[in-house]
Amino acid sequence: MIVRTTAEITGTDRDVAAESWRSKRIILAGDGVGFSFHETTIDASSVHDFHYQHHVEAVWIVEGSGTLTNLETGEVHPLAPGTMYLLNGHERHRVTCDEQLRMLCVFNPPVTGKEVHDESGAYPAPQEVA
Repeated sequence: MIVRTTAEITGTDRDVAAESWRSKRIILAGDGVGFSFHETTIDASSVHDFHYQHHVEAVWIVEGSGTLTNLETGEVHPLAPGTMYLLNGHERHRVTCDEQLRMLCVFNPPVTGKEVHDESGAYPAPQEVA
């Protein structure tokens, strides 16, 4: 059994931050359960392009508002508490935040915690992460 709190993750190597987002990686590949689980916050008035070429991601919005744009089709979806989106086709997408978004995210395959978004917004393939 694994029990963790976001308080104990804060300030550790599982607490990854960039200029306008933060990801608390609660479960990682090293935990050996086949997925990773994160609490991610994205700052208000920010825009981010992502493209998880090697991962499927499910996202559950718990706070805030914004929009999700499928950059391949142009479809736009509102984001608000209670909204879930699943990137099961490795879609390039844009998250535009009106209010700070707080999201719970599941990745498969799991991330190791050492990934860094490349210029396209992607994480490397799992075997490429040292």
